[in-house]
Amino acid sequence: MGMKDKFQDQAEQWQDKAKQKMDETRDQAKERGRQRGEREREQDPQRTVRDEEDRYDADFDPEAMR
Repeated sequence: MGMKDKFQDQAEQWQDKAKQKMDETRDQAKERGRQRGEREREQDPQRTVRDEEDRYDADFDPEAMR
C-alpha cells in the first residue's frame, strides 16, 4: 500500500466518523425536541395549541404572502 492509499483510507475513515457523529447529534437533538414538546404539553396543553395556531397563521397569512 502506497502513502497515497494510506492517506486516502484515513480521510475516508474520518469522513465516516464525522457522518456517524453528525447522525448521532441529529438524533439526540430530535429526542430533546420531542421531550421538550411533551413537557410543554404537560404543563399547559392549550398553550401549545395556541402556539401552533399562531405559527400556522403566521406561515399562511394571506397579507404576508403578497
